[in-house]
Amino acid sequence: MALRSPELRFAASTGLGALSRPSRLAPSPLAALASPRRRRRGPSPSPSPSPSDSNPSTASAGAEVCVGDADGPEWKKVSAKRFGYKDSMIPDEAWNVLHRLRSRGYDVYLVGGCVRDLIMKKIPKDFDIITTADLRQVKDTFVGSAVIVGRRFPIVHVHDNNSIVEVSSFNTYVRGSSGNQMPTSKSPHCSKNDYLRWKNCQGRDFTINGLMFNPYSEKIYDYLGGIEDIKKAKVRTVIPAATSFHEDCARILRAIRIAARLGFSFPKETAYYVRNLACSVARLDKGRLLMEVNYMLAYGSAEASLRLLWRFGLLEHLLPFQAAYFSSTLFKRKDNGTNMLLVLFSKLDSFLAPNRPCHNSLW
Repeated sequence: MALRSPELRFAASTGLGALSRPSRLAPSPLAALASPRRRRRGPSPSPSPSPSDSNPSTASAGAEVCVGDADGPEWKKVSAKRFGYKDSMIPDEAWNVLHRLRSRGYDVYLVGGCVRDLIMKKIPKDFDIITTADLRQVKDTFVGSAVIVGRRFPIVHVHDNNSIVEVSSFNTYVRGSSGNQMPTSKSPHCSKNDYLRWKNCQGRDFTINGLMFNPYSEKIYDYLGGIEDIKKAKVRTVIPAATSFHEDCARILRAIRIAARLGFSFPKETAYYVRNLACSVARLDKGRLLMEVNYMLAYGSAEASLRLLWRFGLLEHLLPFQAAYFSSTLFKRKDNGTNMLLVLFSKLDSFLAPNRPCHNSLW
């Protein structure tokens, strides 16, 4: 699901940071938006309109609205042009995978944090791709350059131009979520493809990560109210926070990382369980903890991450020496001031970015 160099993938899997090769994206979102590059739509598998884009719907402020689950938010299809999207914002390696799969008749989407970042005009750290092809079909599409990895949630690593593009399948996700069945849609106006996308999004961690983007139709699919939470600057769990964090305590660390990087806050319920379930992260193995710490500190949001980890009682479990320093200086949990450690991490942040990380030996 992600686009990153083999060195960075190795670093993530071992918990070690790495200096990644420069991103093919423009050095800033504004530069990417100003790029005059040619549109790269790629081959079209069929001239007929996709059934997923031909549902009866109601127009509302530039968005197509379809009522989904009666207890949830409206389903929206929003034009990416509203957020200044340009094809040049997606790197060549991701386009190559999208084009190849689409040329074989499969639906393809960008999904997750990269869609969120594109909406916010930020440079995505990586690009996640999901397709209607199953994993074997994805592997057969890229003979000699693809391998299936993972057990709980298997994905395909596609090697392209010294980078790895990670591709997941709708089929894998649906089978993997059989123990947590979602209710069916109550709306007669939504297609089977809408339901497939919605069901997949229901299994994600946060609403702002549950956005899907078809770069060919330039439509963003929002089934969870993710765009509204981006506007409100909130990191909200898809399912109740207590259930979400009990299912996967690593989501607590991801919540901190996302909030720190984007400058977002938590709704009351999410904040309560981040704080009260903080000790559960100790169940994660050491390698996973090192990887999560590296993600928080190595990409330009170390100071904000350190503040949130201390505020919510997580720093003691991840970086006990740094936590001891905060305690020895009587630094309060909700203190908005600074200290020597925060100043050092702030200086570090000035040299780093999502496409320009550092080695975790610094901490």
